[in-house]
Amino acid sequence: MSGLLARYQALVAAGELKPDPEQETAARRLAALQDELERPAPSGGLIGRLIGRKPQGRPRGVYMWGGVGRGKSMLMDLFHDTLAIAEKRRVHFHAFMLEVHALLREERKKESGDPIPPVAAALARGFRVLAFDEMVVNNSADAMIMSRLFTALIETEGVTVVTTSNRAPGELYKNGLNREHFLPFIALIERELDVVTLNGPTDYRLDRLAGIDTWYSPLGDEATARAREAFFRLTDYPPEDSAHVPSGALELGGGRTLFVPKSFKGVAVFSFKRLCEEARGAPDYLAVAQAYHTVIIMGIPRLGPERRNETARFRTLIDALYESKVKLIAAAATRPEDLYDPGPGGDEDGRFEFDRTVSRLMEMQSHDYLALGHGED
Repeated sequence: MSGLLARYQALVAAGELKPDPEQETAARRLAALQDELERPAPSGGLIGRLIGRKPQGRPRGVYMWGGVGRGKSMLMDLFHDTLAIAEKRRVHFHAFMLEVHALLREERKKESGDPIPPVAAALARGFRVLAFDEMVVNNSADAMIMSRLFTALIETEGVTVVTTSNRAPGELYKNGLNREHFLPFIALIERELDVVTLNGPTDYRLDRLAGIDTWYSPLGDEATARAREAFFRLTDYPPEDSAHVPSGALELGGGRTLFVPKSFKGVAVFSFKRLCEEARGAPDYLAVAQAYHTVIIMGIPRLGPERRNETARFRTLIDALYESKVKLIAAAATRPEDLYDPGPGGDEDGRFEFDRTVSRLMEMQSHDYLALGHGED
């Protein structure tokens, strides 16, 4: 029995996971892939690639898709953590595509021809498996290159791809601009990866949030503690090891990065100061919304005319999170409906502009909103 399957069955036996036939089917498929990958590499594997030999016998990859909270990321964790080979990499899909575009820019500067093959070779160097969380395509720049890039990774470089998504392959980039250029990528997935569905009855992410709110006020030790509890529930990170929660650096384009104080399993923790008191715009907030399914914001103060710039940025941030169906957990000075203080002068125009933000903040606390998948229309 593979390490993944043993760990999965132990979680079910311990009651940490509910019996779920679709989830077990996915676990068994990933376990079979582990067995294939852990056998000695054939002559066309990693060593063959290093000497320029075309890969042979590459194991088929897996494309897991289904509703939010059905255990896709959990299974990916088990797959990556228990896969007993060194040549593996797991990365969030949005971060991977930012890396791809950076490499493409560098290759184009060389003016040495088609940049896709050398970029694919660089990405595959040293890896037999690339595992992606939350494959989603929401811009034409990604859609235009993905078919050729992944064809090179899989068929030329011999990489096995494992990915999760909230959408079936045929629903990726649906109604997107120039989608006809993306259709070969869908065909590639269906040809080279086994498509496994996870749409079982249990939304584990909602289960983890059961009994706790998503908006905490007023600011203070209790609000901080409750938001902290939500982070550990959502990520399964041990609270006793809180000093070692990983941080992150989110690429924003143009050589800029945003430091993420806590970043784990698609959950990010930010301060209001970092997100809204620093000079930021809609593209920065869109990058955050695409990279994380849950964002925790600490220290949201009362807003109003005295904080005009911060208020405008906060409105833009909430719009970006809302449109991407990001789950928001917040520690704030007061409730959403009281968050904007028009001040002594009675800034009713500012209050009117903020009303839509209040409406969205209220909806983002609802069960229906929380049950939506990240990026879902």
